[in-house]
Amino acid sequence: MTSASHLSRVLNLVPYLLTRPGIQIEEAAADLGITVAELRDDLTLLWMCGLPGYGPGDLIDIAFDDDTVTVTYDAGMTRPVRLSPDEALALVVALRMLADTPGLADRDAVRRTLDKVALAAGDAAAAASRVSVAATIDEANVGRFRGIVADGHAVRLTYYSAGRDRSSERVVDPIRVVIADDHAYLHAWCRRAEDVRRFRLDRIDAHRVLDEPAVVPVHARDDHDAPGAAFAADATLPQIVLRVNRHARWVSEYYPCEDVVKQPDGHWLITLRARDLDWAKRFVLGLGTDAEAISPPRLREAVATEATAALASYDD
Repeated sequence: MTSASHLSRVLNLVPYLLTRPGIQIEEAAADLGITVAELRDDLTLLWMCGLPGYGPGDLIDIAFDDDTVTVTYDAGMTRPVRLSPDEALALVVALRMLADTPGLADRDAVRRTLDKVALAAGDAAAAASRVSVAATIDEANVGRFRGIVADGHAVRLTYYSAGRDRSSERVVDPIRVVIADDHAYLHAWCRRAEDVRRFRLDRIDAHRVLDEPAVVPVHARDDHDAPGAAFAADATLPQIVLRVNRHARWVSEYYPCEDVVKQPDGHWLITLRARDLDWAKRFVLGLGTDAEAISPPRLREAVATEATAALASYDD
């Protein structure tokens, strides 16, 4: 958790607890999506917050024991932190995109939340209506492969690998369909590789459901059903190294990285896996002057060539 997000969580604790005097600590932790230990740490921190001078009448006063918690003095912190216009705009757009995501389990709940946030956001919600959030995922294809997973049969795939620029045929045992990074993927046990692989649905050129049942090794299903496993780095993908300044350090938090090395000059060397080098080139160019491709050499050359062509177009 970043310092900013932790501060926001702690500041919102007071108005939350004021409306729920005597709430069970376990219930409060569940509502806030944190552990009981994290909540107790936050309460201890709040106990020593207040106006300059820090006299008995200025500090936030909290009564909590093994089971319950009550705010007895709020030091004026009676209203939740409000979203800025930019934050409200980003939240409304994100909720609209989520509501249109194929395979969403409870779309109605997202739409109800969107209506409430849009009402509270006011002018920011009106601005969000001018932002296009067209979906790029084939929902029918997602539904088709979810049905294949539910049927529990092995599948023979003809799959195009962009990184290797060739198609191959293989038999896989489906595990699940996931949506990540604006694409839908089939997670499956690949019998040829004898390991779990991700197959982007729009790169599956052909498929045939076999009569034999899917057989996924227990250890493979356990490892790849764990929280966050859908975003784990694939060791078969190209490895890239980026040198980023402080404005692009967010890359290390947003993407699964294999290594992060802080340099004396304040830059970070970040090692991660890319879907393919073409995606990596676009990614580095999108970071502008905040990042530099270090390796592989093919990526450095591709970025330099593309940047040079862009500069030439300005000259023209």
